[in-house]
Amino acid sequence: MRLLVAEDEPALARQLQQALQAAGFTVDVAADGIDAEHLGRELPLAAVVLDLGLPGKDGLAVLRAWRAAGLAVPVLVLTARGSWQEKVLGIDAGADDYLGKPFQMEELIARLRALIRRSSGLASPVLGIGAVRLDTRGCALEVEGQPVALTAHEYRVLAYLMHQRGRVVARAELYEQLYAQDADRDSNTLDVFIARLRRKLPPGFIATVRGLGWRIDAGAA
Repeated sequence: MRLLVAEDEPALARQLQQALQAAGFTVDVAADGIDAEHLGRELPLAAVVLDLGLPGKDGLAVLRAWRAAGLAVPVLVLTARGSWQEKVLGIDAGADDYLGKPFQMEELIARLRALIRRSSGLASPVLGIGAVRLDTRGCALEVEGQPVALTAHEYRVLAYLMHQRGRVVARAELYEQLYAQDADRDSNTLDVFIARLRRKLPPGFIATVRGLGWRIDAGAA
């Protein structure tokens, strides 16, 4: 799943990007509010980490613009330590959650996962369909109770499809979730990842909808 980190402090932005990538996310970064607003409108995002103190256009203005445009992506705002005023302003502007600086990276990742689950109508961090269990906290897959190893890209593909259970996911949509803007892309890799996943999952778990994309049914075996 694809995230946007809007943070102007280079060291923190780099730490966030590395930690979120290690947690199984695809991450784009914006260093100012103008780029953040544009990317938020253009990219198919699962969630946003938004610093309120952005140059160019502050985070509150960016958030208000997104909400005014009907953009419903979950947003976690980063606020100054102990600034309850910023928290109130952020929530009033349409934030879904907030976290004060400094923060523990593990808490930020847990809050993001919770926001994404809620936006997908899911309550548990463990996605279960039939004999398949995917623990989004540890990027761990079990099939019929047995652990199954996944590469980072295989996890990202499977996690996105399972979050979208019952819905056809187009090739272009899945492709956009797998790669950040500045990443090298190969149009054939999706077929490779899907083929690898099918060898690790029960037969028919990932269905091909010819000419449209792929789907995992809610009652998949």
